Amino acid sequence: MQRPARFAARSRFRIVQWLRAVPIRWRILSIAALNSAVVVVLAVLIWNGGRVLATAWDDVRQVRESDKILAQLESQTSRLQNLIHRYINQPNPELFAEILMLREALLGTLSTRAATDPMLSGSVARLEQVTNRFLNGFGELRAVQDTITRTYEQQVLGPAREMARLYSVIEGATGNRDAPIWPPLGRSREAFTALLVAANSYYLSLASASAEDARRNTETIESSIPAMSELADNDLQRMSLTRLQARTVALREGMAKLTEQLAIRTDLLRNSIDASQAEAIGVMDELSVKMRQREQNAQATFDRTLTGISHRVLSIAVIFLGIILSVGVLISLSIRLPLQQIMTSMRAIASGNYDRAVLGTTARDEVGAMARAVEVFRENAIAKRKTEDELRASKEKAESALLELNAAQQNLIDAERLAALGGLVAGVAHEVNNPIGISLTVASSFARRAEMFEQYLRTEPLRRSRLDEFVQTSRDAAQQLVANLQRAGELIQSFKQVAVDRSHAERRQFGLGEATDQIVASLRPVLKKAAVTLSVDVPDGLMIEGYPGSYGQILTNLFLNAVNHAFADGRSGTISISARARGSDDVEIIFADNGAGMTPDVQRQAFDPFFTTRRSEGGTGLGLHIVYNLVTQQLGGRMMLESRPGQGSTFRIIMPKVARGEPAGTDQTAADGTSKWPSRTMSST
Repeated sequence: MQRPARFAARSRFRIVQWLRAVPIRWRILSIAALNSAVVVVLAVLIWNGGRVLATAWDDVRQVRESDKILAQLESQTSRLQNLIHRYINQPNPELFAEILMLREALLGTLSTRAATDPMLSGSVARLEQVTNRFLNGFGELRAVQDTITRTYEQQVLGPAREMARLYSVIEGATGNRDAPIWPPLGRSREAFTALLVAANSYYLSLASASAEDARRNTETIESSIPAMSELADNDLQRMSLTRLQARTVALREGMAKLTEQLAIRTDLLRNSIDASQAEAIGVMDELSVKMRQREQNAQATFDRTLTGISHRVLSIAVIFLGIILSVGVLISLSIRLPLQQIMTSMRAIASGNYDRAVLGTTARDEVGAMARAVEVFRENAIAKRKTEDELRASKEKAESALLELNAAQQNLIDAERLAALGGLVAGVAHEVNNPIGISLTVASSFARRAEMFEQYLRTEPLRRSRLDEFVQTSRDAAQQLVANLQRAGELIQSFKQVAVDRSHAERRQFGLGEATDQIVASLRPVLKKAAVTLSVDVPDGLMIEGYPGSYGQILTNLFLNAVNHAFADGRSGTISISARARGSDDVEIIFADNGAGMTPDVQRQAFDPFFTTRRSEGGTGLGLHIVYNLVTQQLGGRMMLESRPGQGSTFRIIMPKVARGEPAGTDQTAADGTSKWPSRTMSST
């Protein structure tokens, strides 16, 4: 058992070594060549069988197509027969027109489709002969029908109308209903009415019972006329009865002639129409039987060919599959075994064992080239390990420097955030100084007047005029003190609220209009230094649940940015702040100015950190960046910029009524030390 196994292993090794002398691409191409050979052989077999199948299928398809033509001919013939029967019973122009149209369609089917059909072309002459006899019979039948119609109109209805008139004359000539002629006259009149009903029914339905009723009523009328003649009491009655006798005879003869013509029509309908149609159906049935036999033969040929192709294809596929599998196994071994050696070497290198040499580097095929590449990789890994220690020390130094850089960057952002608040402190301090200084002056003056009044009281008697003067002076001083101190208190309260909101990231519900007014009040000192007019249009009752400090910082930064850039060098202009509800969940705030505007290049970089057009004048380039971060991150909104040079700028802020962000901290740096600058949404015109 061991010797055959060792012999098989040695044989496999020799075959693998022999195959490795052939490049891998040629080994793979050999499999492709074998597959192509299989495909070619199978394609030839399938093509030959396909030709036979196509011929058989053409026969089946032709049979089915011919069957459709036969079915159409049979349907048209049967429908034409039904229409002819309907026309005979109830002739009308519409029905006749439909018969003519169907007649042309039937002849067209015979002359076009049936005549060109290879299976029906031999029987078209017979079908046309039967069809023409069928259609010619309709012409004869229509002529007979016209004769019947004239006979009915002239020889049945004509005498009947004359008889009805004569009955009316006889009844008019009878003086009263007690006359002896009246009873037989009534019976005769009833028989005449029944005669008309029976004649009409017989004409329409050919009912033999109706014909018998017509004959019996005619005899009743003829037998009643002699009795009425004997009972007639004037010449008009006797003359009318004589003419009634003649019209009754004419009506009886007309009915007899109508019966004869109806019998001719029935025979013609049976022998020319129905018989021809039955003969045509018989011819079609014979053709249908022949086509069924041909279809069965074609189907049998189809089945035999398909079975033969299946067996041959299966046999060839099994043979070639065995060859391909054997060759594929040998080729896969010639690739898989060397690759396993390379994988073993790669695992050793990955685990850090660089001392194990790579096997198979002397082979000349592509796997040998891979083995040599792995060997080079092993050598490079050894060199890499030597340099990693040096890089590790350098990395530690770089990380320390990066932390220091991020800290400096954050300090710049914090300084910019507090710069606006510092400017407000200086402005508000200057603004508050005026009412407080006035109040101090008034209070000092009032104190001196109080001392003077006190000295006057000690030396002089109190007069009414001096008392009124002191009271008036006191009232004026008090009013000035109250007004100026109230003004100072309002300024201090507004600044206090803005300062508290700025320094505490407190989330609360606040009125947008009230918060805007407080911020605008804190900006008034800056407005006095610049020739800028500020208009505010924020409706009352617009409530926001969010961070009023962030909202104040947004407006302050936008305002200072406009004063410094849009209205630089003392340029005058207008700034407008407006707000409105946008749906049920959002608020839209528009901050617009009619200042210098921005170029497209400036617009694209307006929200970038550290970008400024006035760096030489001390600009940091963080104002609009902080505004954008507050709007998008803390308030969860969107911010768009529209501007044109010389036409001002418009900042459009859309934020939710309920802020989605967390309280804004001063840290804009991620945990890994990288700056978290957000992406921006900006549209420019």
